[in-house]
Amino acid sequence: MNMKNENQEQDGTLQRRDARFREEDVILSTKGLTKLFGLGRNKTLAVDHVDIAFHEGEVASIVGESGSGKTTLAKMLLGLLNPTEGEIYFQGELRDIRSRKKKKEYWKNIQAIFQDPFSSYNTFQKIDAVLLDCIRMRGGGRLPQEEKVEMMTEACRFVNLKFDELTNKYPFELSGGQMQRLMIARIFLLKPKILIADEPTSMIDACSRATILDELMKLRDEAGMTVIFITHDIGLAYYVSDHVYIMEHGRIVESGTADACILDPQEPYTQRLISDVPKIHEEWDLSTV
Repeated sequence: MNMKNENQEQDGTLQRRDARFREEDVILSTKGLTKLFGLGRNKTLAVDHVDIAFHEGEVASIVGESGSGKTTLAKMLLGLLNPTEGEIYFQGELRDIRSRKKKKEYWKNIQAIFQDPFSSYNTFQKIDAVLLDCIRMRGGGRLPQEEKVEMMTEACRFVNLKFDELTNKYPFELSGGQMQRLMIARIFLLKPKILIADEPTSMIDACSRATILDELMKLRDEAGMTVIFITHDIGLAYYVSDHVYIMEHGRIVESGTADACILDPQEPYTQRLISDVPKIHEEWDLSTV
């Protein structure tokens, strides 16, 4: 893993923001958030009393192995799963999404990009309809058709796609990388306050991966969006994040700035995650696999 110095000025290096965020800038937080699946002997504690806070304009990463609870946590933040216990606060107020109307309003402010682009779309919905849904969701349903086309063209241009080449096509006619970029074009149109990116680059090639990360950072910079990565890739977390949260068995075991967590880890679990990253010029230690 190539750890870049924060002060280095190299082409392609994402510039990390000042990690000192103010308490009043917290946009999304949890207190004692817990999720329990099953009953009796078959119960599984997926998320265990998590306290976490995300700030406006922050890039944060929740890092952990498969089964650590990070995706379950993300689904609760999105409102796709109900917590067993604990509270979620949005913009300083207790989140209330009990009605369909309130949930739709909440989803205007928080959106997600998921790991598998191939299962993120309705197979029978054309790309035009996918993008038009975003415009309608932001209250632009009555705009002239020419203006809608201009908005869709701009969104596609933002992710290096040409709307003229996509119109009347179905998502399954695109490559995996194009599908993920189309997901980001949706986010460009929706402009939510928070984006949760769950392993957004794990199923695409290395060239597309760098492009996707760069586009997500542009969204943060241009829209002041909070971006939360859900990942097992600790190198990615270091590269993009202001803050990192290390998750093991449903609990946050270590957190802090990216430099503090990755360059000077205190917890054995964090140290193991870092040591498990293969180094090109070192013999791989497979004893922990």
